[in-house]
Amino acid sequence: MSAPHKEFEEWVITDNRQQVKEPSMFKVLLHNDDYTTMEFVVMVLEVIFHKNPTEATKIMLNVHQQGMGVAGIYPRDVAETKVLIVHDLARKNEYPLKCSVEHL
Repeated sequence: MSAPHKEFEEWVITDNRQQVKEPSMFKVLLHNDDYTTMEFVVMVLEVIFHKNPTEATKIMLNVHQQGMGVAGIYPRDVAETKVLIVHDLARKNEYPLKCSVEHL
């Protein structure tokens, strides 16, 4: 066997695998008010947050009875987008429904 070529003598094998960090998660909260109808909140939960009717009704009742309820848990960009969509839909339907994001 011959001696290794000079060009290969300086090669170093390294482990370049990177740790994949899970994104931070955020709660999207719906807040109670005296004007937004329960039906509208249920519709928002079904359409924007993809909840089934039973789950949407349960969350709506939390909003109504506790002052707020968790609509869902998402990465920051998804959570913030959902808040914008809720506010836009509420405004178009003349409701003051408030939606916010809270870090877990």
